[in-house]
Amino acid sequence: MTVSYDDVLAAARRIEGRVLRTPVIEIAEGLFLKLEGLQHSGSFKVRGAFNRMLSAHVPAAGVIAASGGNHGLAVAYAARALGVRAEIFVPVVSSPVKVAGLRALGAEVTQTGAIYSEAAGAAAKRAAETGALEVHAYDHPAVVAGQGTLGLEVMEQTGGVDTILIAVGGGGFVAGVTVGAGAGAGAVAPGGAAAVRVGTAGAVNEGGHAPTIVAVEPELIPTLHEALKAGAPVPVAVSGVAADALGATRLGDVAYEIVSKAEIQSLLVSDDAIEAARRTLWAEHRVVAEHAGATAYAALLSGGYARGRGERVAVVVCGSNTDPATLA
Repeated sequence: MTVSYDDVLAAARRIEGRVLRTPVIEIAEGLFLKLEGLQHSGSFKVRGAFNRMLSAHVPAAGVIAASGGNHGLAVAYAARALGVRAEIFVPVVSSPVKVAGLRALGAEVTQTGAIYSEAAGAAAKRAAETGALEVHAYDHPAVVAGQGTLGLEVMEQTGGVDTILIAVGGGGFVAGVTVGAGAGAGAVAPGGAAAVRVGTAGAVNEGGHAPTIVAVEPELIPTLHEALKAGAPVPVAVSGVAADALGATRLGDVAYEIVSKAEIQSLLVSDDAIEAARRTLWAEHRVVAEHAGATAYAALLSGGYARGRGERVAVVVCGSNTDPATLA
């Protein structure tokens, strides 16, 4: 069930022209923000949704997904683009902005359960009844490979970085980027050095080393942190400001297989740090971010991650599905 670098390259070819190549801005020398909140449907999730749907047969019943909101928006967007039916299950904690967006995209929406895992159970049951293609939010190789295409872009657009900071929920995004950026699952460049091959550009770090992946989670949703400590994915409690997007109760198996074998750093940040990062992104850079989208930046801003002198760092701002009125 692992995902290889070649899988990510194949995903990039498959979804080309259907997703945006989102911009990277350099806010200080060697410090980059990858603005994935400008992606179709407002988050990175559309990458995995398209790759899953384009690499499988979609039956007449269409597709079904469970989501805190962002994945559902991505599946609904991809389904509309491909002309197939979408049914989305979301927990009652999902943002009204996201629920309204789902309906605007033409999806049939069912709100059920207090948390994502309860909505996921309802979605799985419904998929078994209807025969629809289930598009998992994070625990499927095609979804992970699709998310990994962002890693390819980061390395090419920046010319190579030493470190990538990325938020973690169920782990599909961080696992995909770990592979796509060349830090795991056999992402080996010609000559045997673990590095990144990006098209003809060959964007690799000086010396041919892969970037360090820093996985950032809210203290109140430590799915990856607890999985690494336990030696396997384990259930965690879910709460806090980013629960609607990062609220998986357990790290995905595909993600664990990848990240447990890669040299990544796992960091936890407080809700206060996430709130401060979100406000700073807007006030200083005019970047709109939901709480999950600001989580990786929170590690840098709060000092949880200390950037070294001369270190080239990319921070992924992964989502922007929020009420703009709350940014003030």
